[in-house]
Amino acid sequence: MEMRGISKRFPGVLANDRVDFDVRSGEVHALLGENGAGKSTLMKVLYGLYNPDEGEIFLEGKRIQIASPTKAIELGIGMIHQHFMLVPSLTVAENVALGLPSSRGLITDLDRVSKRILELAEIYGLRIDPEAFVWQLSVGQQQRVEIIKALYRGASLLILDEPTAVLTPQEVDELFVIMRQMVKDGHALIFISHKLHEVVEISQRVTVLRDGRKIGTRPTAETTRQDLANWMVGREVGFVPDRGLSTIGEGRLRLENVSSGSDRGTPGLREVNLEVCSREILGVAGVSGNGQRELAEVCTGLRKITGGRILLEGGEVSGLTPGELIDRMLSYIPEERMRDGMIKEFTISENMILREHHKKPFSSAGFLNLGNISRYTDKLVHEYQVKTPSLETPAKSLSGGNIQKVILARELSRKPRVIIAAQPTRGLDIGATEYVRARLIEERRNGTAILLISEDLDEILTLSDRIAVMFEGRIMDILPRALAVPEKLGLLMAGVQP
Repeated sequence: MEMRGISKRFPGVLANDRVDFDVRSGEVHALLGENGAGKSTLMKVLYGLYNPDEGEIFLEGKRIQIASPTKAIELGIGMIHQHFMLVPSLTVAENVALGLPSSRGLITDLDRVSKRILELAEIYGLRIDPEAFVWQLSVGQQQRVEIIKALYRGASLLILDEPTAVLTPQEVDELFVIMRQMVKDGHALIFISHKLHEVVEISQRVTVLRDGRKIGTRPTAETTRQDLANWMVGREVGFVPDRGLSTIGEGRLRLENVSSGSDRGTPGLREVNLEVCSREILGVAGVSGNGQRELAEVCTGLRKITGGRILLEGGEVSGLTPGELIDRMLSYIPEERMRDGMIKEFTISENMILREHHKKPFSSAGFLNLGNISRYTDKLVHEYQVKTPSLETPAKSLSGGNIQKVILARELSRKPRVIIAAQPTRGLDIGATEYVRARLIEERRNGTAILLISEDLDEILTLSDRIAVMFEGRIMDILPRALAVPEKLGLLMAGVQP
């Protein structure tokens, strides 16, 4: 497949600027770029979700028009989205058959579908039960269902958008085995990922986009992770922040046999024991949905506990409100930055003072002091390198990286004693990720106690002094960083004691 001179415009934005891209049968071609570089737009053009404003697409040397995903599927192009498109209440076979005509007219042919699924599973080592309900499957198994769906429909070219974002290390290894088998059988794979070590491991060629333009294409064997990072960002990137030596101090936040419910009505936390100390980053690893959200919410007063107690600097805070915890110098960098960390219709200035808008020097006698607010916000915007047209710009107009910088500026400028950081770099590009990680290291150096909750195992291993692993609401183990190898963590994340 070859894309020539693809351009796509949106109001005020040139998302793709005359981009050339091709992929060959029997190869994995990685597509890299920062957030907003144009990767997703280019792939949505290929999959028929967008029509290009300029350019041509060729398949097997023949010029084609892809007006819809249905047409893309007819042409043998499949896409595995980062957020799976499955119906949890249906079986694997029913999900695969969904939207396809039955070979028996009005009568379903799920037995034939199941037989074909088992054939594909055997060929590609996918190991899946056609009769299992999707809600019963792990994240890695659900991804296999998505791959089977595409193969069942005859896809010879497969687009994989951030396919490893929510997988354990073992599941990533299994996915790569499947991908290598597909390449061996002549499939063409386009691999989008922020994880450069995976790109280097699995791809044969790599193309980098920056600001909607193609920077270049190289054989992966002729490049390194550092080269790719510098190429993407356009400058030298520091992968591993200088953590320096740190002597762990006194305990600041302590959980004793803490239990809580979840939004699904099931136990969220089960007798969790945890202590976070000053001058340390305690990382919490685990596959999504194993109690991490509940852990962050009980620590910040957003979720009531059903058992146990929480201590902050020696005093019990189990029943305190989020506002009372803020007054005790606990800061929170939430997982859902636009839902829980910002009021998106508010300006940058208004979001910067959300925590302390009712206190001096920001207000007096019930009235906001706009001069003090403007000076304070202007200082933080420069200090935290927030790129914004003005202080009065609505938060919803900023990129993900700049929104996260506003949240960091607000939470860290308070000089907190404890920081709860939940998925602080999720969805951020390399440049913004580098910045956020460096700020957390700096806070650790200044004596703050940091609880870092992340599904990115590389991030946990890069930043943490100790690592706790969660599975089904329990702490499986807490390891010093020196003993926390990915293989051991992967087993613990799957609920297996090595």
